[in-house]
Amino acid sequence: MNGDSTKISWDSARKANLANWNDRVPLHVDGYGLDAFDDPDHISSVVADDLEALSPFLPGGVAGLDVCHLQCHIGTDTISFARRGARVTGLDFSRPALDAAAELADRHGIPATWVESDVLDARSVLEGDFDLVYTSIGTIVWLADLDRWAAQVAALLRPGGTFFIREGHPALYALDEYRDELVLRYNYFGDGSPLQWDEPGTYVGDGTVAHARTYQWPHPVSETVNALIGAGLRILRLDEGRTLPWRFADRMAEQGEDYVWPDGERDRVPCTYTVVARKV
Repeated sequence: MNGDSTKISWDSARKANLANWNDRVPLHVDGYGLDAFDDPDHISSVVADDLEALSPFLPGGVAGLDVCHLQCHIGTDTISFARRGARVTGLDFSRPALDAAAELADRHGIPATWVESDVLDARSVLEGDFDLVYTSIGTIVWLADLDRWAAQVAALLRPGGTFFIREGHPALYALDEYRDELVLRYNYFGDGSPLQWDEPGTYVGDGTVAHARTYQWPHPVSETVNALIGAGLRILRLDEGRTLPWRFADRMAEQGEDYVWPDGERDRVPCTYTVVARKV
């Protein structure tokens, strides 16, 4: 049953997740609205929002900075940073996703480095260090070990460098997306075991995937924050948001390019959280 906790090795879960994300690439290439990048000033709405959240900590913006985008998928957010003047490196475990990212960047003459690797091995495969390490959104649920993840982040940052994550809130992920009211169904706290899902579709675009089974790990906010602290980073800010850049449940309403709960419920549950941290 979807959302049931299960026992599976990391290697087996990773293999299933990789097959699923490889299948998603052509659906997302069609569904992400990539033609919008024909406008040389266009950036993704995700990066537009995240740059605003980062502005108090990077008052000069990202122009001239070395930016590493972890779990970059097909590169729309990575390319958006490049369009704001950053030198960008995107890392992902899906070769087809990186090929799509490289094609999009080449089409628009955007210099970028694309590296195929698990994020948990990022430091061993990436050259140099970075002013900003970035990940957003829907990323760490695919990872079993946040301490190892945070160690990669810290090792990639140069002294004084900034880390940013915006992620779906684990309180949101604990909700039953099919109910007509806010009802908890899935685990908020993790015990090291993933939740198993069988979903033939994806969050954007039409069509189905051949490999529908995936595994995701619940991580409470405290686990994420404490992993970053444990890796030696200083937490500068923690925020929680009421909007979501994809439709978690059918009854969520559109608000611009985002989605919100119906009136009367928007103050009851957070949709996202944001952490800004720094390497001292």
